Amino acid sequence: MHPLSLRELNDIGVERLRGVGERKLKSLTEFGISTVLDLLTFYPRRWVDRTNEARLSDLEPGREALVLVTVRSVVKRQTKNRKTMVTAVVGDGSGRLTIVFFNQPWREKQLREGVNISLFGRPDVFRGGLQMTNPVVDMIGDRTGRIVPIYPQSEKISLNTWEIAGFVENALERCEARGIADPVPASIRARLGLVDRASALKLIHLPETMADQARARRRLAFDELLRVQMVLVMRKRALEREQRGIRHDTSGELIGRLRAALPYTLTAAQERAIIEIEHDLAGPHSMHRLLQGDVGAGKTLVAVSAMLTAVQGRHQAALMAPTEVLAEQHATSVRRLLSGVSVPDPANLFGDRPLRVELLTNRVTGGDRRDVLAGLADGTVDIAIGTHALIQDAVQFHSLGVVVVDEQHRFGVEQRAALRDKATGDAVPDVLVMTATPIPRTAAMTVYGDLDVSVLDELPPGRTPIATFWANGPLDEIAVWADVCEEAAAGRQSYVVCPLIDESEKLELASAQETFDRLQAGELRELRVALLHGRMSSNDKEAVMDRFRRQELDVLVATTVIEVGVDVANATVMVVLDADRFGIAQLHQLRGRVGRGSKPSRCWLVTQTEPDPVTGKVDPSPRLQALVASTDGFELAEIDLELRGEGTIMNTAQKGRSDLKIASLRRDRELVAQAREVAFELVDADPLLERNTVLLDEVRLLFSADDEAFLFKN
Repeated sequence: MHPLSLRELNDIGVERLRGVGERKLKSLTEFGISTVLDLLTFYPRRWVDRTNEARLSDLEPGREALVLVTVRSVVKRQTKNRKTMVTAVVGDGSGRLTIVFFNQPWREKQLREGVNISLFGRPDVFRGGLQMTNPVVDMIGDRTGRIVPIYPQSEKISLNTWEIAGFVENALERCEARGIADPVPASIRARLGLVDRASALKLIHLPETMADQARARRRLAFDELLRVQMVLVMRKRALEREQRGIRHDTSGELIGRLRAALPYTLTAAQERAIIEIEHDLAGPHSMHRLLQGDVGAGKTLVAVSAMLTAVQGRHQAALMAPTEVLAEQHATSVRRLLSGVSVPDPANLFGDRPLRVELLTNRVTGGDRRDVLAGLADGTVDIAIGTHALIQDAVQFHSLGVVVVDEQHRFGVEQRAALRDKATGDAVPDVLVMTATPIPRTAAMTVYGDLDVSVLDELPPGRTPIATFWANGPLDEIAVWADVCEEAAAGRQSYVVCPLIDESEKLELASAQETFDRLQAGELRELRVALLHGRMSSNDKEAVMDRFRRQELDVLVATTVIEVGVDVANATVMVVLDADRFGIAQLHQLRGRVGRGSKPSRCWLVTQTEPDPVTGKVDPSPRLQALVASTDGFELAEIDLELRGEGTIMNTAQKGRSDLKIASLRRDRELVAQAREVAFELVDADPLLERNTVLLDEVRLLFSADDEAFLFKN
């Protein structure tokens, strides 16, 4: 009989395992475990090495540790501010430790006297003894063995780690007779030093040593990364096989005219990206390239260079942005860049003709809209800049050659494809995707693995560094508003960003409306302040932005609608309220709205963090610490990946059950690169995986129908 495939394991329900009755089945289902495959890939979240565990007598204040202890006593009480506090005393024969939980009343029932638990946390000295506040608790029961696997647990679901381990052991025993299929060829396993899959699944759950666990984890992480890369590499190769590109003429003089008109020289990174893009444009396949660069790194100029390559070969170019504000911003900056550039035209009496750039959004109506649509259809519009309005049915291009998509994470693959489908004939336009959110290299190889990547990793000369400060509580805020007023007195402008439009009692966040009202009546009453948020009509939004650009306003109170693309050189202060509610990438984007002129700029990250109930100290979150310390978007992207942990990044690339369960884009940088290499090796030797049906079936099983429909059309 052939070994068990993942699909067969997925077809066997966990109710067939020993000890899984109706009640346990319900609990397992609540954990997302309904099949044997779910169970075998429900990996321990950590492993306790009983030969190497700390004793309570070894604990040092301030140093995190993992200890195995027995609960001696538990008490629940209410504090003065009506919060619940559960205190337990634990011991292990070498000493005692107090553990305290705030606002977790269920801990009283969980921590019954005599129960064995593992604790992970940082002990501090409190009233002469050691205490851990809100440590991570795992119920471990009486499992023996040198290495104890600890599975994710929940107080709401009555399943202990040792019960899950028992079900896993039973499943592995019952797989032994047939074995488990391995889609990675033995030669590749030997070259990369990978154990076989059956051993990996056994050793991840039942390791004899921590070295066993590490070998198993490496193999299973490689499998996850390989499946993702197979999808991306197969998609990339399928596009190259199926789509004929336009071979653009890169020898024309239009790019030279643009360069001659610039008042500055390009950075080395811009030069490199332009060469990479021109190489793609001259080739037989249509380009699929990601251009990523930090805020202000000069992506627009690189994109304009790509679009002009299309124009000089008598094709058209389109730039698609996610919002009308951003599309209008792009139209302004592209027209400014190209103001002195004309197109060589032998048919023209003067030898040249003007370059025609048009904006198309839903706000362009009537006769203006008809003119733009006619110009796109007859080829007299060279460059179209717009929103999703560019992909509406009424829009027809004469000969679309290059498509630039800005801020890719706001566009679906379908929208990208719809814009490509505007091509005339069977040649597919070249696609350049831009993002100002720097992405760690490993994540780019995963999330954007079907695209080639160009990176702008240096800033043009003349960009002023932005100093970033953390302000916590009402006293610190006084300095923030004083700074805003001083800048206004010097003729400069500021942004104030809030996370919500309406007051939310649940989250107690400052809303834009409430903040606007408060500042206008209070700290900023002498200044000209306006409000901008996503629920305003497009016309109202643009009117406010115009007033801000014309310096008729000192302060713009806004929601995150200003996150991308707003470019006002006179703005020097960015104030972000409730900054701890934003992610690193978003805060970095917001900060990039200032520092665009020659004047020094500042970003204030304002929070209302309460002091620690035990130490009395107030510390900024690691996210805010990172932003205060660095303005390097790529460094911040790596820190962001570190802080956010695993799996989440995959949601933007794939749907379904393909999220990373054990692989880590930060810990497994080397494995990501190896998996990508192996994917190319396998796909180039066997494009439709006809000789590796086990791997083909796994990819089909673990990725969604949408991906499958795209990938496996022959």
